[in-house]
Amino acid sequence: MLSFKRNYAHTLRHALVILFGLAMLYPVLWLLASSFKPNQIILTDTGLWPSTFTWDNYRNGWKGFQGVSFARFFGNSTLVSILCVLGNAATCSFAAYAFARLEFRLKKLWFALMLMTIMLPYHVTLVPQYIIFSELHWIDTYLPLFVPKWLAHDSFFILLMVQFIRGIPKELDESATIDGCGHWKLYTRVITPLLAPALITTAIFTFIWTWDDFFSQMIYLSNIKLFTVQLGIRALFDPTGLSDWGALMAISVLSLLPITLVFFFFQRYFLDGIATTGLK
Repeated sequence: MLSFKRNYAHTLRHALVILFGLAMLYPVLWLLASSFKPNQIILTDTGLWPSTFTWDNYRNGWKGFQGVSFARFFGNSTLVSILCVLGNAATCSFAAYAFARLEFRLKKLWFALMLMTIMLPYHVTLVPQYIIFSELHWIDTYLPLFVPKWLAHDSFFILLMVQFIRGIPKELDESATIDGCGHWKLYTRVITPLLAPALITTAIFTFIWTWDDFFSQMIYLSNIKLFTVQLGIRALFDPTGLSDWGALMAISVLSLLPITLVFFFFQRYFLDGIATTGLK
């Protein structure tokens, strides 16, 4: 009897989790279903199974607008995301190595100031940054989007890597130093291979956040040929009510594919990078 009650409770918990998961997934499933519906029934048919299938939404949406196709927008987003990933992974790891292994004056003070920037809202620095980038004539270019990533801009990832490096035994550093390794060789040959889970986690989060970013791209980009996917989707929306909802849904589905694939292929590194500290 006790075993039956335990199995019943176990089954009930799983059923509730599944129902909750389906409820959370409903908007995404509705978006996917709507991308195959004709325009005239998208906003009236709330079912997940379209009564009429059409591929025209994907063809019409991919054509883009004003002579620029969404292939260009996807290429722009990919370029910006890759530049941000490379910059974050490289410079944040440099800064993390310095805080975790090097000794310099006011080290604790600089580390504390770095941590304080995590609590600083992005909107607080938006106006000063815009003025600086405007004076540098970087507006309407990709430079404001990726150059800060090459300057160890994201304190969260620095903290993540600092904690990871601190978990690596210093005996490895001492052995490498005895063998003649300087700081650069120590970083590249000892620390970086062991830091791989944290680096991959940084790359994944940076890619997803950059790909989904809309606010920064809206602020700095106005040339349609420089638009990313998010700006392209926004441009498809017509506030007067004349939007091609089918095309909008179809492109929205396609915009989710890159980050979905990245997550499913590399999801195991999320736990390795965040939960692990040093050697296993």
